[in-house]
Amino acid sequence: MYMKQILLEIDDRCARDLERVAPAGKRIRAEFIRLALRRAIDLALDRKTEQAYLEAPLAAGLQPEDIRGWDKQNLLARRGGSPRTRRDATKRRTK
Repeated sequence: MYMKQILLEIDDRCARDLERVAPAGKRIRAEFIRLALRRAIDLALDRKTEQAYLEAPLAAGLQPEDIRGWDKQNLLARRGGSPRTRRDATKRRTK
């Protein structure tokens, strides 16, 4: 699998925190950054989808529970997690 490379500039605080959670010597930094980026992308796409659902009323027969990821009483919604993110990351690792 071909991987694209990007050059990213970060400030000193971000670099210091990154060193704390994913030290360069442990060889986990690239995977940490890939997973963080994937999660940020997934959350941004989820927000975009949520906005579309909020702007358009639900089709006849659908209940608010049918879009649980955006149900404010749902545990995942309150934690800010995405149920899809962990599964997708697991699938990528097993390929």
